[in-house]
This record gives sequence, C-alpha cells and structure tokens, in this order.
Amino acid sequence: MQGSDTHFMQLAIEQAHLSPPVGTAYCVGAVAVDHEGRVIATGFSREHPGNTHAEEVVLRKLGVFVGTGDGRLGGMGITVYTTMEPCGQRLSARLPCAERLSKANVSRVVVGAREPSLFIKDCIGTDHLRAHGITVDYLVGLEEAALAPNAHLFAK
Repeated sequence: MQGSDTHFMQLAIEQAHLSPPVGTAYCVGAVAVDHEGRVIATGFSREHPGNTHAEEVVLRKLGVFVGTGDGRLGGMGITVYTTMEPCGQRLSARLPCAERLSKANVSRVVVGAREPSLFIKDCIGTDHLRAHGITVDYLVGLEEAALAPNAHLFAK
C-alpha cells in the first residue's frame, strides 16, 4: 500500500498549500479515498468559512455533519490522508478532528507528520483514533513536505 499511500499523501500536501496561512493555526490538507482507491473528497484548512480544519472539510463534503447524526461512513472502508496528525483538542472549543473522524467511523487514517507543539503541547489525536479502533499509519519520508505549508509559523 506504500506506493498508493505516497500518491494520496502528495495530493493532501497539494491541498495543504491551498490553505490560507494565518499565525494562529496550521495549514493542513486532507484527502478521502474509498475502498477501491478512488479520491472521493479533498479539503484544506479554512476552505470553508470559519476556522474549519481539513479533515472537517472532507467530512462535510462527504455529507457527514458530526453532531447531527447525519452520514456516518461505517462499513465503507474510507481512508483519510492528512498532512498532520488530526487534532485531539481545539483551543476554539470546537469538536476536534480526531473525534470527528471516529464518530464518522472512518476505517483508516494516514498521517504525514505529528502535530508540532506550537499551539497544543501534546496532541492526542492519534491516541484517540486508535482507542476507537481506527487504524493509524504514519507515512515515513514525507514529514518535511507535509509540514512545509506551515513554514510561516516557524520562521524567525
């Protein structure tokens, strides 16, 4: 699966570069792929109005509005590729992406890089996903490219 994982992560990285840079949030890209290997949704941070995260945008595009009970993805074999570890908590008090993904019942999440501790000291997104039975794989070798859209946050 490594070759196709790399391909889909590169698509997620392209999405992350579309995210408008701000000083208070990361630029993240996400891609949802069905069990047959077809891209079924893409998204990036702040693509929709408000402080929307990439994973949240992807789920919305798939008709999943977590919290309303609409559109669970259970049994569909959906994999979400995200350039950064899904957030386990949000400073805005909105529902964290890890919780959104688990409530939507995605099958697998492939991550490009761990969330840096710039805004939240210890991200617990991966722990949350695994505790809810979701397979989480980190794609080794693309960490630098996955974090590149956030260079503005780390430039001194």
